[in-house]
Amino acid sequence: MPGYLVKLESIAITGVANIQIRSLLDREQFSDPLGEAEAMGISSAAWPLFGLVWPSGRVLAGEMAVRDLAGLRILEVGCGLAIASLIAHRRLADVTASDCHPLARSFINENLRLNGLPPMKYLTGDWATHSEALGRFDLIIGSDVLYERDERGQLAGFIQRHAAPSAEVLIVDPDRGNRPHFSRHMKHNGFTLTETRADCEHEAVAYRGRLLRYLREAPLAA
Repeated sequence: MPGYLVKLESIAITGVANIQIRSLLDREQFSDPLGEAEAMGISSAAWPLFGLVWPSGRVLAGEMAVRDLAGLRILEVGCGLAIASLIAHRRLADVTASDCHPLARSFINENLRLNGLPPMKYLTGDWATHSEALGRFDLIIGSDVLYERDERGQLAGFIQRHAAPSAEVLIVDPDRGNRPHFSRHMKHNGFTLTETRADCEHEAVAYRGRLLRYLREAPLAA
């Protein structure tokens, strides 16, 4: 026994066939026998959050189902179960998922297997991670990642290090109060913001949130 309980969900994403997702049973699950999560600063209360299907993640996956992804190098930050990355991967996009949770990779690998998908690129690390090998991306995506104020701007800094000179960043946010603070960091890094409502309904449950689109264009050569 792994020390936690799981369930199998069939997730409906507009525009694509349902995707099968192995997730944690609920928010009461916890198992960190080797202290790996604790070493990453993940508390027992936060431990199960990576392994749940969140409404914002569904919205982001819906975006990946309909956008033109051809020729883009894509990175999902704070991916958790990486449903958006799985949808992009199924569409043959060049996508890398990333998360700091020690079990994220194993859950993603199982969900790739459940959906008959080949291996997908994955990075373990938090937003303080410096990885030259990771490189730069044309499109960086994330869902419900603005859950902390992040005074030092670690997420915006991580994006700055790994965004191409011309890049787009898509964040689905459930109207959290940290959005303006993050946007100020992004503006400082040369990104302009356009936001639209992303209100919708999943399985008769209303969702209220925003799609934040940050865009940066490379300066023209002299």
